[in-house]
Amino acid sequence: MRHENDTKRGWKETLTSWGHPRAVTMLFLGFSAGIPILLIFSTLSVWLREAGVSRSAVTFFSWAALGYSFKFIWAPLIDLLPLPLLTRILGRRRSWLLVSQLMIIAAICWMGLTDPVLSPTSLTSMAMAAVLLGFSSATQDIVIDAYRIESAEQSLQAMLASMYIAGYRVGMLVAGAGSLYLASWIGTSREAYNFSAWQGTYFIMAGIMLLGVMTTLVIIEPNRAKSNKLHEYTVGQYCRIVGLFLCMVMAFVTTFFNLGNLTVGWKSVMTAQLPLSGVILGFLIEAFRFGVALAAAALVAAILVRLNLVDRPMVRQTYVMPVKDFFQRYSMRSAVLLLVLVGFYRISDIVLGVVSNVFYVDLGFTNNEIATITKTFGLVMTLAGGFLGGMLTIRYGVMRILFVGALLSAATNLLFMVLASAGADISMLTLVIAADNLSAGLASTAFVAFLSALTSVSFTAVQYAIFSSVMTLFPKLIGGYSGSMVSSLGYETFFLITAGVGVPVLLLIWMVREEKGLQTADATSSKKEK
Repeated sequence: MRHENDTKRGWKETLTSWGHPRAVTMLFLGFSAGIPILLIFSTLSVWLREAGVSRSAVTFFSWAALGYSFKFIWAPLIDLLPLPLLTRILGRRRSWLLVSQLMIIAAICWMGLTDPVLSPTSLTSMAMAAVLLGFSSATQDIVIDAYRIESAEQSLQAMLASMYIAGYRVGMLVAGAGSLYLASWIGTSREAYNFSAWQGTYFIMAGIMLLGVMTTLVIIEPNRAKSNKLHEYTVGQYCRIVGLFLCMVMAFVTTFFNLGNLTVGWKSVMTAQLPLSGVILGFLIEAFRFGVALAAAALVAAILVRLNLVDRPMVRQTYVMPVKDFFQRYSMRSAVLLLVLVGFYRISDIVLGVVSNVFYVDLGFTNNEIATITKTFGLVMTLAGGFLGGMLTIRYGVMRILFVGALLSAATNLLFMVLASAGADISMLTLVIAADNLSAGLASTAFVAFLSALTSVSFTAVQYAIFSSVMTLFPKLIGGYSGSMVSSLGYETFFLITAGVGVPVLLLIWMVREEKGLQTADATSSKKEK
């Protein structure tokens, strides 16, 4: 991992940099990236719960965002493939950015046209629209990350990241608190569900995404993206690697769903007879199911490459080299330890977050109260936590604040137990949100710095996509069972468990900090980059 040796900049220079055109661009692109995610998570959860959808079904919708966790699979393709006509007109990054934004708008409109309680198939249609939204939004994130890295020199990257995060949080505020306010104002509530109110709300959110489209059309293509060769391979080679990707997806989906038909009965029996153990065993079965599906996809890819149906050097450069580089820079033990930490660092926050809005509704809080306290006030506390985390990270180092952030994230989950006992108490909710979001902002800042240090400058976009995917994969898989766990165990026990799973994360951070292989890699990495 790379150590921070940044030269201090004067206050005047720092303040002036906030007006840099690239900084303003990242503010608007961050806003565009922040809109979709809550339309899949918390906002959709409130909508479905108001419509009378079961708690378990609501939390299973969190899996619709697994596209964020598997975006590393198609991130190399987006980096590689030109789009017909659009790439020549807009450039590599802007063309993919525009397509992903138009797909997001289409997915949001699809959700707005679907009443989840209209017919037995309407909930399935809603799930398909949510999956498309998750895929499109993850694609937009990949392109924005690449655009940010290529659009400015290293000295401006921290400032660009800060502006992106600020815009992202504002986008989340609009899609979270804004949509809940809007739906209530149009005329829907837990007592009087109104589909038209939610439909109008989602159509308005789709319209707001046009701000991202306008930004894409007025910004310029990064110079580094222009300098890269767009047509290094023939059209036939591009088509074959897209065919490889589609075959891998088909193998994964077919295997995953066929195994699901075999395991659904087992999981139902175990969850009913063994509330906690059954959920854990169900998660292990689900993880095994994902593993077998991924193995099937890899096997199909290997067969197609061996039959020379796909260009072997092209596949190696696209998929193999970024992974190989990571394991070459670290020993096998160190690399595995790092990936485990990346995969489980945010488990306490994400698993609790899946069920949080359902929890607030079940306690009796109104949509306006949820929007005001958890979204608006919560945003302020998250930004404050991020600012505090940045200062502390610079002062005390990444690993120390990474540990403090993990400790606080787990500890603040215990406050939700107190809230569960207190009921619909506004003062208690305010206290819990203040502590939880402050610690989350602090932890997130340290974690982004940690992920940035792991990334090689030669494979920034692909490796960062891998790390961010691993970061959310396992927590989201477990989060899909949060509704079942709450139904079986109750909220208080559930919150205690989410706090407890944060303890092994503290041990992982300590192990990473003491790992000699990582200390050796630091020196090697620093020498290579100078």
